[in-house]
Amino acid sequence: MKKLLFSMAALAAMVMPVVADDYINPIITAMPSLTIAPDAHAAGMGDIGAATTPDMNSQHWNAAKYAFIEERGGICATYTPWLRKLVGDIDLAYLTGFYRFDDKQAISASFTYFSMGKVGLIDNTGNQFQEAHPNEWAIDVAYSRKLHEYVSMAATLRFMYSDLNNGTNSSVTGKATEMYPAWTMAADISLYYRQPIELPMGTSYFALGFNLSNLGGKMSYDKGEHSNFIPANMRIGASYEVAFDNYNRLMASVECNRYLVPSQKSKYASGISSATDEMEQKYGWDPTSEEFSKVSSAKGWWQSFADAPKGAKEEFDEMLWGVGLEYSYDRKFFGRVGYSHEAKYKGNRRYVTFGAGFKLSIVRLDVSYCLATASTNPLDQTMRFTLGFDLYGIKDLVNNRK
Repeated sequence: MKKLLFSMAALAAMVMPVVADDYINPIITAMPSLTIAPDAHAAGMGDIGAATTPDMNSQHWNAAKYAFIEERGGICATYTPWLRKLVGDIDLAYLTGFYRFDDKQAISASFTYFSMGKVGLIDNTGNQFQEAHPNEWAIDVAYSRKLHEYVSMAATLRFMYSDLNNGTNSSVTGKATEMYPAWTMAADISLYYRQPIELPMGTSYFALGFNLSNLGGKMSYDKGEHSNFIPANMRIGASYEVAFDNYNRLMASVECNRYLVPSQKSKYASGISSATDEMEQKYGWDPTSEEFSKVSSAKGWWQSFADAPKGAKEEFDEMLWGVGLEYSYDRKFFGRVGYSHEAKYKGNRRYVTFGAGFKLSIVRLDVSYCLATASTNPLDQTMRFTLGFDLYGIKDLVNNRK
């Protein structure tokens, strides 16, 4: 990753493959690492989790699910070696935990750390003058509560920090290219509906999930002269878990999510740095970076629904779809498969995922594997490993041995 010039486009390229086409208009944000599926359970089902069965990693997908979780408390860690087909030193680490006070309310927290490896900083003469270890991290806490027998709600508060060059700048590049660490605060609002359905084979469940995440301020890498949107997101999902008997169960889930971030419309063709008059006339206004950075966060959330250059079709294409299946035997052994689909000129992330897991009385292990269906997708062959512990299960085990 040497001789990499820091820019928001370069950072976004870490999670979006390059598409060779005559029209490319991905949504670019600060801290795109927050959109990466952090756990192996959801990753094995096509990167979905808004309405799936509550588990220890619900914080990222829908914190309201903790109000329905069976365990009293737990802690879980996930490691993801990221983009291994391109580089060998990018990693994502995720730690989450929760505590359920009673049958109605719970508190949860998580910590996400994204390391971008070793980067060579270069000046305007093309010479490397120092190495940096850019990284991003976020920490959050959530409170969830049942509002009804079948409905829960959660609120999450998050602190986000991004350091792309360790605060190091070249003395000869000038102020225009200097970069500094950026931070901001954000919040999530989530809802979860889960209703049991009694069938002759056993109890089945129908669930709906909704999550508005990363609703907060913008981030600036140049001390406020320009600002960048964070990856505000809206996620909606549904799932149905059917019981075949006392041991065998199958859950089917579908989910849709999209950024609540406006389109900058700064590029309309590969290799063209700015829109031509013809493109501007065809697709609309092409704001400068200064004009775009002045759009407030709240205005950007609403503007994102009606600003795509190609109109309603492109707005629809900004939705990322996922479907997943999970088979479980005695709720101890799990097999998963899923598919995630993104429009070609919005990032072209299309992949099939596979996952497996097992759960004992106090420990749970999950693993997932991604197989890209797009020929240029760098997410191909990505693996995740998640290890979780039931803290009250450990406590009971220790007490029984005394």
